[in-house]
Amino acid sequence: MIRTAMRLPGIGIALVLAACASAPLHYYTLVPPANEPANETAVPATAALPFELLPVGVPAQVDQPQLVVREDGQTVALLNGERWIAPLGDEVRGALSADLARELRSPDVSGLTGNGKPLLRIKLDLRRFDSQPGSYALIEGGWSVRVLHGPHAGVLSCSSRISETVGPGYAALVQGHQRAIGQLAMQIADAARALGDGQVVACPAG
Repeated sequence: MIRTAMRLPGIGIALVLAACASAPLHYYTLVPPANEPANETAVPATAALPFELLPVGVPAQVDQPQLVVREDGQTVALLNGERWIAPLGDEVRGALSADLARELRSPDVSGLTGNGKPLLRIKLDLRRFDSQPGSYALIEGGWSVRVLHGPHAGVLSCSSRISETVGPGYAALVQGHQRAIGQLAMQIADAARALGDGQVVACPAG
């Protein structure tokens, strides 16, 4: 009896460890599928200047491998079983780059030698990346577009706040952030295209 009782804590610990070991990890990406169809009604027939997208800044509070979600008020949860496949800044940059390439119909030439040719330089710094499952996915931040080496050199700096309603579940939450980044890409692309053409450009409303 005594020997059996002494074994029970060890068995309990083993069961807990086994349960932890079997808990599945789910990985998410913000980068859209490569075969995602373009929005033909919103995309112009001609390509804009090639662009360089600088590294994206994200808030320190959500710069974690795990998804960070808001529960209520000031309470947040770090979801150990739900994770980004890459650092969040890289995920946002990858998603924005893909969306901008589709919207502008021009390549992201980041890291390539420009040879002094006309170029759009785009920068984004997120101030908020809020996630509430079953409620909303919100991004807010400042961005800038600069035309380099072209006849219409100039710069525009703006702020955007975009919120998407989401259904229950973490996959729906990630999809909401994908849509929000897509909306942001459209705003940036409209400004970049006009700036590259030498037009007077205003920041998007809202």
